Amino acid sequence: VSEWGYDFRPDYLSLSGLREYFPNTVISAFTATATRKVQEDIIVHLKLNKPLRIRASFNRKELYYRITRKSNANQQILEFVREHPRESGIIYRTTRKDVENTSAYLNQYGITSLPYHAGLPDNKRKQNQDLFKKDEADIIVATIAFGMGIDKSNVRFVIHGDLPKSIESYYQETGRAGRDGELSHCLLLYSRGDTGKILYHIRNIEDEEEQSRAKKNLSRMISYAETGVCRRKQLLSHFDEAYPGDCGMCDSCNDEIEHIDGTVDAQKVLSAIKRVNERFGINYIIDIIRGADTERIRQYSHNQLPTYGVGKKESKDYWHGVIDELLGQDCIYRDEDKYGVLKITEKGIQVLFGKETLSIAKKQGVKKSKVEIEYSEGDDILFTILKKLRLGIARKKGLPPYMIFSDKTLRGMCLKLPVDNLSFLDINGVGQVKLDSYGDDFLKCIMEYINENEELNFLID
Repeated sequence: VSEWGYDFRPDYLSLSGLREYFPNTVISAFTATATRKVQEDIIVHLKLNKPLRIRASFNRKELYYRITRKSNANQQILEFVREHPRESGIIYRTTRKDVENTSAYLNQYGITSLPYHAGLPDNKRKQNQDLFKKDEADIIVATIAFGMGIDKSNVRFVIHGDLPKSIESYYQETGRAGRDGELSHCLLLYSRGDTGKILYHIRNIEDEEEQSRAKKNLSRMISYAETGVCRRKQLLSHFDEAYPGDCGMCDSCNDEIEHIDGTVDAQKVLSAIKRVNERFGINYIIDIIRGADTERIRQYSHNQLPTYGVGKKESKDYWHGVIDELLGQDCIYRDEDKYGVLKITEKGIQVLFGKETLSIAKKQGVKKSKVEIEYSEGDDILFTILKKLRLGIARKKGLPPYMIFSDKTLRGMCLKLPVDNLSFLDINGVGQVKLDSYGDDFLKCIMEYINENEELNFLID
């Protein structure tokens, strides 16, 4: 509805006619990912007169955000999935080819996954979606076409194998994890190569205003991916919500990112941009700093600049990282209307002349998050047993497994090991109806597990 929205569709503007046709009818509008500007635009287009506006927090406390440099996407995804065995997850890839490739790669290593994209026959797509919803398959690899209307509470992780086109898309897709309130992980594999692919499609958009909006949305997404500032703080700021302090639930706050003083190297980059009159892009600036002997540099006599070769001891990747931080911390920006040339902001001027310092995030390799759900081996074994029992009951009743008991409730059973109706009712998510329906089966299963493990027998003495 809003022209500032990340998925604006001009045809929706005709909804403004509703007020004319039904002047006395109450109109309600609902959105999960609207910034304040978008909300104001929706009010105007729908001709709402001083509407009551109810706005909940955008903060998803149970989600842990992490961004890792993409090197080998399939291998990195495999490593992550192995860290989260038997957990339900969604993996997003941009193209159908990548969806099929990633799904086949995981299956090759014994991890059952199903593909989902528009190129599959309707019946196959529905079958794969139903298998995922019913916990018959733990993982689905999909394009962004997957997820709308999916009500599955126990998705434990969402992986983006490619850069989303906007923060709103990213927020909406990561939001499909952790709907039961339990800790869930959101991993984004980021590569500058993804940016070029998205820009290629954006430049093919014929409408100039739509193209401009798409570029701005992408620029904000890149900034999010390239800076070492608290992920949650950045996300909430995008939706006009302040977050005090650091969240402790992202790679930046949990010391997965090493921060170093990058002021001097930032000044080298800023100086190079300034001395070429802000007329060139990232790769050319890095070539100047590293002292590359190219025909283009000689043509412009930029090999005579004081900044030429000042960073030749560092790799191209290192200087890309410095520029990423300058972009992410609003010291410079890319003018996408001029083929991505780098421009310096007021904050960048302050850093250039030593009036401000700059902390740079030194990215680590793929590694296990410090925030993990800690269960003993025994609990994990029982959890698997209870999941199998739940799946069997769900199949008989033709219901999604989470409608029998959620993962959170099963974990509660593993923790408290109920042995009678009273203690079973004490588990969060168990009421009288579910006790009457499923209590006998689950209590029998738990008792058998306790009897098979002598160290737990004290619970029923």
